[in-house]
Amino acid sequence: MVVLIVESAPPSLRGELSKWMLEPRAGVYVGTISGAVRDLLWEKACAQVDDGGCIMIHSAANEQGFVIRSWGDTSRVVEEWEGLFLVRRLPARQWKRCRKHRW
Repeated sequence: MVVLIVESAPPSLRGELSKWMLEPRAGVYVGTISGAVRDLLWEKACAQVDDGGCIMIHSAANEQGFVIRSWGDTSRVVEEWEGLFLVRRLPARQWKRCRKHRW
């Protein structure tokens, strides 16, 4: 299972993502796709999202059972601490300074 959330995505990217995954809500994509397709869609989303951000959550063989990837401007910061993914919400004045987190 893969969940991809994009913010401020252009229509062309949203159309490409909807070919591979369902869009139950604007900017939220859910699907079961191969690892290769998942990684290619992630690269495409990061390259085309401009001023927005992307967060991807997918199944993995670890303690939590999933992995989180984050890129771009988001109001939340994903951090890995001793093998666990934690999400920290920043105050509004600080989140513009956090850019391009990659895991």
